[in-house]
Amino acid sequence: MRRAKIQPNRNKLDMTDEAQVRVVTKRLKMSPAELAEMVGRIGNSITAINKEVTQQRAAKLAAPAGAVIASVTVTETKAEVIMPDDTPPAS
Repeated sequence: MRRAKIQPNRNKLDMTDEAQVRVVTKRLKMSPAELAEMVGRIGNSITAINKEVTQQRAAKLAAPAGAVIASVTVTETKAEVIMPDDTPPAS
């Protein structure tokens, strides 16, 4: 009698399987310690881990804190710089 081979759950990360951990850390470009911390925080769903890494990287690429976004308008006889209200003008 043949027994069905138990198939691993493909959308869950098994932190005890070194091969799985190595593949996921290489694909997401993170250390095993960072992965273990993330799994402890959000769970072992590979989809959730990928989504969290994507959100963290997008947040890092956003404008850095303290950046001033200014608009500059130049005409032939007059130049005008419009700064946001909450920042002091540059000297």
